[in-house]
Amino acid sequence: MDTRVELIDVFYQTMRKDKVKIENKKYGFAFIDELIADNVTLDYGQMESNFIHKYRLLNVSESRRKKLLQGHVKQEYNVCLYFDDTANNTCCFNLDNNFKANNHAIIPELELTVDYLEQHLGKYGMEVVSIKSGRGYHLWCRFDKPIANQLLLDFMIRIASKALASLQYSHHDYRTIKINMSPNPKFVKVLSLRAFGSRHIRTGSFSQIRTKDGVLEEEESWKYFSDYMKNKTVSEQQFMQAYDELATEIPW
Repeated sequence: MDTRVELIDVFYQTMRKDKVKIENKKYGFAFIDELIADNVTLDYGQMESNFIHKYRLLNVSESRRKKLLQGHVKQEYNVCLYFDDTANNTCCFNLDNNFKANNHAIIPELELTVDYLEQHLGKYGMEVVSIKSGRGYHLWCRFDKPIANQLLLDFMIRIASKALASLQYSHHDYRTIKINMSPNPKFVKVLSLRAFGSRHIRTGSFSQIRTKDGVLEEEESWKYFSDYMKNKTVSEQQFMQAYDELATEIPW
């Protein structure tokens, strides 16, 4: 097996195994037949702007999933993964600009918000892997055990509020930033996120990793992703301690 496939499989180990979404620019009956091989069910197909097609697949076997992930790391298409309905070993801050017009612009507030999120998480000894995604970033945090989705969401909301407050205190408009947080129990069945290792379907850019020293190229991004999983995965005990401290500081 390609070591990159194995790495993705382990990193996102609690994500749904039997359900994925494919993003690409291919279409047609022959391609659909290829997708639904091995008794896979096509739940829906969707065409968006710039002839981007999305296909949600159900009843995906383990072997079929790994074949799809192989296509993903070879950058033939993007594989998007779905969170488990109840508990997960990863969570993600999805940052974009919040403009209704010119919403593909990369704005300076995005970089600052990434910095503030990393700083506030760092106060609890937690690190994220920050991945460029189109006009924004996906900030992933990984845990050694699955944690209930509602706990993850409550934690992320508090951290995000601190980051946006820091942005405002530094004389930037927090309203320019949109932060979606996953897993969210309300949307866990319908929302998916691209796995690391893809090329953005619209821009064609690889999902490079951003570090304090700059943005890494593809090969170095893979090395960093592997090192993060091996050495910076957060323990359940560490998460719960951070959660309790935040809940005391920001009650609701």
